Amino acid sequence: MSEYRILVVDDKETMLSLFQRILSDHQVRTASDGAKALALIDEDEPFDLIISDIRMPGLDGLSLLKEVKQIHPETEVILMTAYAEVGDAVEAMKAGASDYLVKPFDPDEAIIVVNRALEIRRLGRQAKHLWESLDEARGFGPFIGESEAMQKIYTLLDKAAVSDANVLLLGESGTGKELAAHTIHRNSPRQDGPFVPVNCGALPVELAESELFGHVKGSFTGSVRDKPGLFEEAGGGTLFLDEINALPRAIQVKLNRAIEEHEGRRVGANTPYKVDVRLMAAANVDLRAEVDAGRFREDLYFRLHVLAIRLPALRERKEDIPLLIAHFLDTLGANRIKELTPEAIRVLTAYSWPGNVRELRNAVESALALTEGDDIGVSDLPLHISESSAGMIPAGHLTRLSYQEACDLGRDRMARRYLTALMKTSGGNVTVAAERAGVKRETLHRLLRRHDIDPSAFRR
Repeated sequence: MSEYRILVVDDKETMLSLFQRILSDHQVRTASDGAKALALIDEDEPFDLIISDIRMPGLDGLSLLKEVKQIHPETEVILMTAYAEVGDAVEAMKAGASDYLVKPFDPDEAIIVVNRALEIRRLGRQAKHLWESLDEARGFGPFIGESEAMQKIYTLLDKAAVSDANVLLLGESGTGKELAAHTIHRNSPRQDGPFVPVNCGALPVELAESELFGHVKGSFTGSVRDKPGLFEEAGGGTLFLDEINALPRAIQVKLNRAIEEHEGRRVGANTPYKVDVRLMAAANVDLRAEVDAGRFREDLYFRLHVLAIRLPALRERKEDIPLLIAHFLDTLGANRIKELTPEAIRVLTAYSWPGNVRELRNAVESALALTEGDDIGVSDLPLHISESSAGMIPAGHLTRLSYQEACDLGRDRMARRYLTALMKTSGGNVTVAAERAGVKRETLHRLLRRHDIDPSAFRR
């Protein structure tokens, strides 16, 4: 039996029977009108989803929606309407409905809409229990995540830790390549030795050899004393070369020789020194393609490519996003924040995250700086992320609206976001906000009432 409880409300028995049949995997209850539905909704255990017709005798679907959101705001609601009444569906979306169905509809279409609403409900549950999820989260060292992709990474990190072989870490920027290298080192036999990270892309070309291998006094202008290189500093431990693809080819030759012969030579020195390091390297580009293009030495590529681990992009493990959010809220000192709203969780989960985990952390930190209430909502998120949710209404549903209705819906959403931001920046001071908005104070009060925004909630 499914974990989801669904209530279907319609005055037509055929419609109730249809949903009982197509949703047989769920716990489905039915009611023939809004009043009977409310009697069931008063129970202590809320429904996960309510599917209701709009036009019914007595209490209609829109009124039922408003009552439900008062009693159990976390319950998702889908309203059904005839094609000629699509304007009612627009009103329903404004009032908090997660979706709507236009009669007559195909059962397969209904299942898709229902599954989408239940996914929102699932994300809402995750939002409510972020802290509990964090306490129970399993990971490998500092990594957070329970997805299948991360479970595979933990296995590879575990195997790499007990080996002394060279490791090549691959993946997009922000996926945690240096974190993975540090984790391997900390769990390896070399854990008591130093972990020395170096960003090869930040090394000046003319000083790269000296930085890696050291130099002797007088070997070049400015070398006033002997200086050990990073290979010597990492002796007995691990040397992590990030963005190794940025190394000049001349240095790639010397690095390849140091790996092969376990020896290094300072600039200007006549004798080599022994190299005793565990080498790990990382690249955020396709290193094999760099080899094929002649920008990276093939012999060095194969010396590094003994154990290769590709860190997954965040969009490939979206089920870990709530756990990561909870972790960042905790580590950034956000104990005043109770939870993210389900809609905020939905937006964060749907976003593509080109900057991966690093971008998610920055987004949470930004939201914490902006929010004034107990919860983080969509309007608290960075603008480029909150705007990514603008197209969440399915295209098929949008095209059922008239051009004017679609514009009205988009304008209302933007107006609410604007007014919320205005209240935040003005600390709930309507007079100051009206001046910034270039409208009269009475006009702003009217707009705030229309969009159900309470200025007192923003006062410090």
